[in-house]
Amino acid sequence: MHSMKKLLKSSILWLIFVVIMLCVIRPESKIFSTEAATNSSEVLIEQSTRRQLFGRYEDVKLPMASTTKILTCLVIIESCDLSDIVVVPRCAEGVEGSSIYLSAGEEITVEALLYGLMLRSGNDAAVTLAIHCSGSVESFSAKLNQKAEEIGAVNSNFKNPHGLNDDEHYTTAKDLALITAAALDNDIFKKIVSTRCIRFGERTFVNKNKMLYNYDGADGVKTGYTVKAGRCLVTSATRNGMQLISVVLNCSDMYERSQSLLNKGFSDYQMVKICDKDDPICKVPVVNGFKAGECFDVYIEKDLVLPLAPEESKFLTVELDCVEKLVFPINKGQFVGNLFVFSGKDLLFSSKLVTISNANDYSIVEIFKGIITRF
Repeated sequence: MHSMKKLLKSSILWLIFVVIMLCVIRPESKIFSTEAATNSSEVLIEQSTRRQLFGRYEDVKLPMASTTKILTCLVIIESCDLSDIVVVPRCAEGVEGSSIYLSAGEEITVEALLYGLMLRSGNDAAVTLAIHCSGSVESFSAKLNQKAEEIGAVNSNFKNPHGLNDDEHYTTAKDLALITAAALDNDIFKKIVSTRCIRFGERTFVNKNKMLYNYDGADGVKTGYTVKAGRCLVTSATRNGMQLISVVLNCSDMYERSQSLLNKGFSDYQMVKICDKDDPICKVPVVNGFKAGECFDVYIEKDLVLPLAPEESKFLTVELDCVEKLVFPINKGQFVGNLFVFSGKDLLFSSKLVTISNANDYSIVEIFKGIITRF
């Protein structure tokens, strides 16, 4: 009997050991791969170049809650007049989640709705704007997807303008950063998301984004939360002429983590001018033109200023992939190739090369004289 109890005790201890091994050792690999990859992500980019400075699971598709409204705001700004008066539709009244407490039939401007959308995260404002812009939430969602594709956010899908739960509504940290960078190119968007407090009639909108109050240089952008998406935060901050965008999705300490990402970016990188848009990169000969030996200057589209770490600057090289010749007529801004910036073997950035002068500006007499001189 004693030996039986001893055997049973040994079996129980062995079973406990096996269970512990299954619960601790096997899930450990899962935590650092599948689970982390599917449940959270983050990225840090520089706004003007869209260069990624840091990323962790940045291409994993995740729900993004109210950070959806970044794209909603941009599309509305580009599609509607801010002074337009909107009549609040009945379907917008009482939409679940964050609200600016609109009433069906109420009249309000697009501008006020945008501030309510971005500062107070009004889901009712989002529905009202969507219907005003496109006639329905479904049609507006199609517009969001079209704009996302134009921006290059190709791993995203939008099913609504506010970010409430939908299995087919998702983005990635990288896509959301690209969307935000595009939105920050718009001065109206920049003004809205950097506003701390504003009043429209009897409504006062105070910005929920704590980064505006607690982080030096913060100038936007948007918070988000649902049970499914977790805590999400997109932040823009500018220091010493460099604007960084951090995105964290499903991050319980979203403010602290965003600050850490931004601090690392500002500490490790600085903006360095590589090329000036007013300085010709090279000259390209013209064939079938109006002047023998005519060459056209080739330029970059805008000043090339890159966020670089000190060690990257030591191994910086610039390469050109340009057409060998141009054929008359030539238009100003005509694409003629690309410029590539490398640090060692790593491609940091590429930019289009264009012509800056216009052959069509020459008079008929000048063109005729030029052709004669070729014979």
